[in-house]
Amino acid sequence: MRRWWPLVAICLGTFMLLVDVTIVNVALPAMAGSLESSFAGLQWVIDGYALALAALLMVTGSLADRFGRRRLYLVGLGVFAAASLACGLAPTAGALVAARVVQGAGGAAMFATTAALVAITYHGRDRGTAFGVWGAVNGLAAACGPLVGGVLTEVWGWRAIFLVNLPVAALAVALTLAVVARDVRVDGATRIDLAGAAAFTAASTALVYGLIEAGAVGWSAVGTVVPLVAAAVALAVFVAVERRVAHPVLDLALFRNRSFAALMVAAAVLSGAAFAHLALVSLWLQEVLRLSPIRAGLAVVPLSIASFVVSAAAGRLLHGGSPARPVAGGLALIGFGVLLLGVVDAGSGPWALAPGLVVCGLGVGLATPVLVSATLAVLPPAKAGVGSAAVNTFRQLGLAVGLAVLGTVFAGYANPTDPGAPGYTDGLDAVFLTAGVAALAAAVLVVVLVRRPTSEPAAVASAAPGPAAPTEPAERRAPSVG
Repeated sequence: MRRWWPLVAICLGTFMLLVDVTIVNVALPAMAGSLESSFAGLQWVIDGYALALAALLMVTGSLADRFGRRRLYLVGLGVFAAASLACGLAPTAGALVAARVVQGAGGAAMFATTAALVAITYHGRDRGTAFGVWGAVNGLAAACGPLVGGVLTEVWGWRAIFLVNLPVAALAVALTLAVVARDVRVDGATRIDLAGAAAFTAASTALVYGLIEAGAVGWSAVGTVVPLVAAAVALAVFVAVERRVAHPVLDLALFRNRSFAALMVAAAVLSGAAFAHLALVSLWLQEVLRLSPIRAGLAVVPLSIASFVVSAAAGRLLHGGSPARPVAGGLALIGFGVLLLGVVDAGSGPWALAPGLVVCGLGVGLATPVLVSATLAVLPPAKAGVGSAAVNTFRQLGLAVGLAVLGTVFAGYANPTDPGAPGYTDGLDAVFLTAGVAALAAAVLVVVLVRRPTSEPAAVASAAPGPAAPTEPAERRAPSVG
């Protein structure tokens, strides 16, 4: 039994990290009322976290290579816990967003290390068992997040969804210190591309800021144009930096491979199309239909349950045919499922969402477990670590950009924080149409551009289907520690 205590320590952090992604949506209306926040402020509560994850995932992977995975995991837990406390005590929407960004930084450190810690701690048959448990914990976190968020928000208030992290993080830190083996010094660690990471962060943040402002003040406003121009400039700087450095944070040469490029688009669209609209759905459920947080959480659970159930079977598809097929099929199901959500009208109740959410969840469960394997199958083995990190980065970027885009689409019809605004369900239908078409287009892109691999994909640890699912290939994991 003692040999499984390290897995408990790792899974505690993983569970906390993933629950915190899905738990927030249900609490958004309560946050808006308590902090008198605009819809743009609510978007940043989600996007600040997702952008920090996207910008720092590959950097924290390099930090783990240099300073050790156990050490970085502990740092991530500490930062995540401190930021959770700041979120729970935040007096204003701005303070909450700032704390969420820091929380995302801690989450990135945990993202970059959990799968690797499992791999270097367990070997042989135990490794397979450990990854099975780890994946199940991921799925459980994604599935129960909305309901847990509803219960905490309704019983103790929205601040509880952050404060509940403190005892969990404390237990995870104590267990990690006690039972997870110390890191072994790794020689020859490469230099960290801080300039590239900074340029990527600036470009993605300016892009999301400009898109959010477009929904609030219009596309021609200075507050929209300036950040969008800044995003273009920062992107150009990022490209220039990545071409010059010896060890770039993202190897742009990989995008010459059309299969890789298409799968990165698929990763971004999967998160954006399947999950970004849930923030708006939660507002509709609670602000318009006047559901309690618990009932609102239950209303969106069908997506999580469907994805959890189908993900285990989807993993077996790796053993036959190209793993790109379930990615394309999953995106198609997501597209049809989100389009099916368009049946919602002014007279609809919460269970009108169920059929579309189930179909969307089936697509998420089909595509997510094989997305990294599909990527690794089109790359040389030496690029496996970069490919895995890129998938996770683009998934987080897709969630952040997706919410900004869909929020702007919705704002053309109604004010999301005004439950009495006319055109509320028209705005939702426009959001569902945009997300559904994007998912179907990405499915076609995968079918057309992704070539069948000529060799078996590198082994990966499949993560849970959800907006944030950490995965890391075996080739990038650290040597065994003692």
